[in-house]
Amino acid sequence: MGLISKRKAVAGVVVAAALLAGCSDVDPDSAGDPSAKTPGQPTADPSTTLTPSQKPPAAAPVTRTFPARLKNGKPPLFIVVSFDGAGDLPLWTHWRSVAKEVNARMTFFLSGPFLYPESRRKDYKPPYKKLGASDVGFGDAAKVVPRAVALRQAIGEGHEIGTHANGHFCGPKGINKWTAQMWDYELRAFDLMVRNGPGIAAGKRLAAPFDPTTVKGMRTPCLEGNRAAYRQVMRKRGMLYDASDAGLIAWPKREDGLWDFPLQSVHLAGTGRNTLTMDYNLWFTQSKAKPVPIAHAPRLKGQVLATYRNALARSRGAGNPPLFLGNHFNRWNNSVYSEALTTFVKETCKQPDVRCVSNVELIRWLEKNGIPKPKA
Repeated sequence: MGLISKRKAVAGVVVAAALLAGCSDVDPDSAGDPSAKTPGQPTADPSTTLTPSQKPPAAAPVTRTFPARLKNGKPPLFIVVSFDGAGDLPLWTHWRSVAKEVNARMTFFLSGPFLYPESRRKDYKPPYKKLGASDVGFGDAAKVVPRAVALRQAIGEGHEIGTHANGHFCGPKGINKWTAQMWDYELRAFDLMVRNGPGIAAGKRLAAPFDPTTVKGMRTPCLEGNRAAYRQVMRKRGMLYDASDAGLIAWPKREDGLWDFPLQSVHLAGTGRNTLTMDYNLWFTQSKAKPVPIAHAPRLKGQVLATYRNALARSRGAGNPPLFLGNHFNRWNNSVYSEALTTFVKETCKQPDVRCVSNVELIRWLEKNGIPKPKA
């Protein structure tokens, strides 16, 4: 019996070419990953943060407001930094620290199996797959509870948790074949992994890190899936936005009753090639998603950083439409992409016209102030 039964008994050819790279999630508990313990982490039982008497918080807090216009007459330049998967514990520590340093809020699209122990993987039966299938694995039981604690703490700091679904099935035999009914199962399975996974891993009753029914947005695996099918399910769940499309640097609009927050087509600095504002696509465009010698890292990092800076300049020149920067918790090409993004966030988020926000913070601003009209 699966998780659910147990519970009851764009932008044309340029963007299309950029999308060919797809995306790739990282199993946070693979043998090559660093230990969950990092300097400065508490040694006390982390599950005390998840005491059953505590009501799980909402997944998408909005605690800040922003002006409709800045002193220069323009709207704020919003930058949304988001991460797919959101499993690796040392990188949770890193990105929360970076955000705190520059007063940023970020969005983390969680893969459900990262909160569900490997020993119970057969509770999950994805469409067209065998019991317990997952292309990103499941959680190491010893790391599930610390990961749930990190999620709870991140929400307390104002960050948003979205969903990246569960098994991350891409390509011809993946989620493109799924119907609305299948997506409904997938998202209810996500709910149950969030609610039950930490307690199963700990062997005792624990509260969920957050209330999964309050998740407001999704990025589908590899930006794939039948949009009409999964967006139908999203609307019924009261979700507000889809971050699975590709587009240009422009003010976002509503599609199918949801805000459409795309990854954006940009020029890879110093080349005539286009890519998307996603770390995997940058990696693919630079080196076909293959590792390169460490001696190349400074040049590649400089190119990624220049690409981000050029995108920022394009936004300013177009009246400050938001930038959507998609990422993973990764160390690809000797951490080039994480390091470039860290530098960009630290140098940019405190600039007077910039606000580094979560997707739901941007929605609150758009719904209050409307979509700015493009410059004539």
